[in-house]
Amino acid sequence: MPILEREPPKGRRESYVLPKVPVPPLKQTLDMYLTSIKHLVKEEQYRKTKSIVEKFGEPGGTGELLQKKLLEKSDNTHNWVYDYWLDDMYLNQRLALPVNSNPAMVFPKQDFRDHKDSLRFAAHLITGVLEYKERIDTRALPVDYSRGRLAGTPLCMKQYYRLFNTYRLPGLKRDTLVIHEAGSTEQEHIIVACKNQFFVLDLVVKEKKLNEMHILTQLEKIVKMAENTEERQPSFGLLTSDGRTEWAQARDVLITDSVNRESLAVIEKCLCVVCLDDTSGVEVGDTSRALLMLHGGGHEKMGANRWYDKPMQFVVGEDGVCGTVCEHSPFEGIVLVACTEYLMKFMKSLQDGEATNVSELPTPRRLLWKTTPDIQDLLKASAERLQRLVRELDMDVHKFEVYGKEFIKKQKMSPDAYIQVALQLAFYRCNGRLVSTYESASIRRFHEGRVDNIRSATPEALAFVKAMTDEKTSLSDSEKMKRLWDAINAQTNSTIAAITGMGIDNHLLGLREISQDIHMEVPEIFTDETYVASNQFILSTSQVPTTVEMFCCYGPVVPNGYGCCYNPQADHLLFSVTSFNGSTETSSAVFIEALDEGLVEMRDLCEKSNKPQSDTAAASKAVEKSQGAGSKPLSTPQKTGK
Repeated sequence: MPILEREPPKGRRESYVLPKVPVPPLKQTLDMYLTSIKHLVKEEQYRKTKSIVEKFGEPGGTGELLQKKLLEKSDNTHNWVYDYWLDDMYLNQRLALPVNSNPAMVFPKQDFRDHKDSLRFAAHLITGVLEYKERIDTRALPVDYSRGRLAGTPLCMKQYYRLFNTYRLPGLKRDTLVIHEAGSTEQEHIIVACKNQFFVLDLVVKEKKLNEMHILTQLEKIVKMAENTEERQPSFGLLTSDGRTEWAQARDVLITDSVNRESLAVIEKCLCVVCLDDTSGVEVGDTSRALLMLHGGGHEKMGANRWYDKPMQFVVGEDGVCGTVCEHSPFEGIVLVACTEYLMKFMKSLQDGEATNVSELPTPRRLLWKTTPDIQDLLKASAERLQRLVRELDMDVHKFEVYGKEFIKKQKMSPDAYIQVALQLAFYRCNGRLVSTYESASIRRFHEGRVDNIRSATPEALAFVKAMTDEKTSLSDSEKMKRLWDAINAQTNSTIAAITGMGIDNHLLGLREISQDIHMEVPEIFTDETYVASNQFILSTSQVPTTVEMFCCYGPVVPNGYGCCYNPQADHLLFSVTSFNGSTETSSAVFIEALDEGLVEMRDLCEKSNKPQSDTAAASKAVEKSQGAGSKPLSTPQKTGK
C-alpha cells in the first residue's frame, strides 16, 4: 500500500506517495543466492549449501513459515527491513567509527592567505549550513527523482531530514540513533572544536539569528580562548574514536558527574560540529587530505579535534585541508553529496557585509569536564587505539586519466557496470579468485528506503576476468568482447533487481532476524559457512559521483579487505582505495596498479572490436546473441554512497 511521503510544503499543493519495500518471493531469493555463491566456493561446500537451502525452502518448511511472518510484518509496518538493516549495518557494530564506519567527503584544497582567511571560510560554510537546514525544515528542498534506465520515479526524502537532527549514542551492546524534533530550540547551537577543546556557538542571541559576520566574530573569540593553555581541558573527543562498547563504558563513567553530563547533553543536541584544525604538517595531496578526514592523523595531530558520533562534522584546516566527516547511520552518500554540493556552490557566493552590534554578542562557552585518574586512563587507552588504527590504514587516492565515463558511454555501456567489472578484474589479477563483493544500491524509491546490495562478483564477471588473464592467449577478441557484454549485462540486471526491491541481502537478513523475533533457533542456512563467508565483503565498493571537485572515501569493512569508492568524471575516473597494513593479502597500491592495467586492457578490447576488421562481424553477432534484441544497457540507475 502506498504511503504519503510528506506533507506538502507551504504554498505548494502537490504531494506524492511511495510504495512499501516489497518482500521478494522466497524461491526467487534462494535461487539467486545459490547462483551468487556457486562459483565462489568449492564444489563440495556448494553441494552442502545447496542441500541446506533446498531444505529451508521446501513446501511447509522453515523458509515458508518465516516468509509468512515477514509478509505479516510488511503489512503492519511502513518498512519491514528498516530496523533490521539499521541494527545490522550500524547500531549493532562494535568497531570504532573512524575508518571502519564513518565516510568522509574531501573538499578541494583551499588556498587560505592566513588564519583569518580560514575562519572567514568557516563562517561562510556555517552560514550555508544554516541556509540548507532552513530549506530542510521548511520542506523547500526539491524532491529527488531517480535517474538512468528507470528514471522519473520520486525518491524518499527522509534521509535529508536526518542530516542535522540526529546523534549516534553509544551503547554497551547496541547503539541508539537519537532523532531530535525538527526545528527544536534545543538545536540552536553548533559545537566548535579547536585545539581538542569544545565550544558552544549559539546561533540565536536575544531571539535574533546570527549573521555571517557575527559568526566570524564568535569563531575568532573561540580561537583566542582555545589558545589559553591554563584553561585547557583534556582531549575528551578521543573517547568517541574508540570501539563502541569501550566508548559506552567510558560514557557511563563520565555521566556520574553533573558537569560531564551537561557537556555531553549540549554536544548530543547540537546542529553539527565544526572542527577548526591547525596546520597538519604533512604534504597536502589527495591521499593525505583523505587520511586527515577519515582519522585526523591520530591523537598527535587532529584525531582528538573531532566528535565522531555527530552525523555532520565539518573540518576546516588552517592549511586548506577541508571536508566533511559523517556518522553514516542516518543517511546515505547520495544525500551527503547533495548537501555538500549545495554548500560548495554556496561558498562561491558573496559574503554578508559588516555586522552591527558585534560587541553585544556573548562570549562563546567552553565545555568543561571533570576528570579522574580512571578517566585519564580511559583517554590514554582511546588515544593508543586510534593511533593503532592510523598506522594500520593503507590508502591510495588515484586519478585514472587515460579516459573517463564519456569513453564508456560511447561503447553504449553503463559506466558503473563497466567499472564494477574492472574492479573484479583487478581483484582477480591480484588474488587469482573472486570474492563476495558489496556495491550499495539505493532503494529510496520506497518509503524510508535505504540500500540493498548488488553482488558484483557474478559468474559472468568471473568468465570475463578469466578471459583477460588465464585464458588470454587462447580466446579471440570477439569471445572476450562477448564475455565483457555478458558481465556488464549481468551487473546491470543485478542493479535493477536491487533498486526495485528484489535484492537478496535485505530479504535474507529479514528472514534471519524474524526467526529471532519469534524465538526460533537460528536456521541452518544462516549458520552455514557459505552464508557467513558471503557476508564478509572483502571487496566493498560504492559509486559516489559528484558534479563539483570533491571526492568520498571510507575504510575496508573486514581486516583482509578493500574499500573502494569511485567517482566517474567525463575525462577521468577517481578511485579512493583503502586496505589494512596488517593484512598480507592486500595492498592498496598493488590493487590500483592492477586496476589501471585492467582499465587500459578493457579500452583496448573495446577499440579493437569497434575497428572495421575481419572479426568485427563475428564480435557483433556474439554481442547480439548474448544480449538479445534491444537489451544493451545504455545507462545505470541511480546509486547511493557506501
